[in-house]
Amino acid sequence: MAKRARLIYNPSSGREEMKKKLPDILQRLERGGLETSTHATIGEGDATLAAAEAVERGFDIVIAAGGDGTLYEVINGLAEKEHRPALGILPLGTTNDFARALSIPRNWEAACDLIIRQHTRLIDVGKANQRYFINIAGGGSLTELTYEVPSKLKTMIGQLAYYIKGIEKLPRLRPIEMHVKTDEMEVHEQVMMFLVTNSNSVGGFEKLAPEASLDDGLLDVFILKKCNLAEFIRIVTLALRGEHLNDPHIIHTSTRKIEITSPDYVQVNLDGELGGTLPCTISVLPSHLNIIVDESGSSTYRVKHSFPRLGKIDS
Repeated sequence: MAKRARLIYNPSSGREEMKKKLPDILQRLERGGLETSTHATIGEGDATLAAAEAVERGFDIVIAAGGDGTLYEVINGLAEKEHRPALGILPLGTTNDFARALSIPRNWEAACDLIIRQHTRLIDVGKANQRYFINIAGGGSLTELTYEVPSKLKTMIGQLAYYIKGIEKLPRLRPIEMHVKTDEMEVHEQVMMFLVTNSNSVGGFEKLAPEASLDDGLLDVFILKKCNLAEFIRIVTLALRGEHLNDPHIIHTSTRKIEITSPDYVQVNLDGELGGTLPCTISVLPSHLNIIVDESGSSTYRVKHSFPRLGKIDS
């Protein structure tokens, strides 16, 4: 009996390439033995509702087609369900950090064939208050960049939109008072930003969290203390080479749970999307989702890529 798949796609992601490829994608999945129906998202939060509905309707596989924003919404539709079907990923957005972390090919034919083979691995999921993420949670001046790039601009010029906004924003970076508490440490500092990572692929910085793994039951925490613009640029340069962990401006630990508060108004960025504001309690749900991956991939899900980016989102 053929397995039933629900393909949830964002018609506007990745310069609208999904709409053009949809007939070919469906044909390839059907020929591979997956009885596939589709849901085109119509606005913010719709992919979350569609994923939850797919679980209720008993689909065997849910496929998220788009960029990191589409994937984030689908994860939030699946994470709270008792029965969670396998999740396939078609990385067709402006940025695809999580697909990179799992070595899922950008080529749509190869990504479809991978889904057809249905080789799965259990991965950890992060929970921030009542929302879920699989790649990164963050807060501070620079992380707000991802909400500031207009969706039409992203569709038209893709990654360049982030560089334009990032360069524009650098002189306005400001420190924020934060209190950060884990079982391993407690910090009360003026900080530029914090990042809580589940994978090693963060905004294109493959060496930002070199020891991070999607299946170790831990989250990696990075805090960038108050610094000036010149120091910030130097630390970013170090981070590209993976040489930032010993810098005195960086605080790093691995943990299962973290509590972050601030007297200031601080937005929380989850996988490139607005995920509420501080205070925030972030924890890890070990081995929580079954993701369809390449059977030849390593168990630590590390990937080699070197395309630095300043932010990520898809609409």
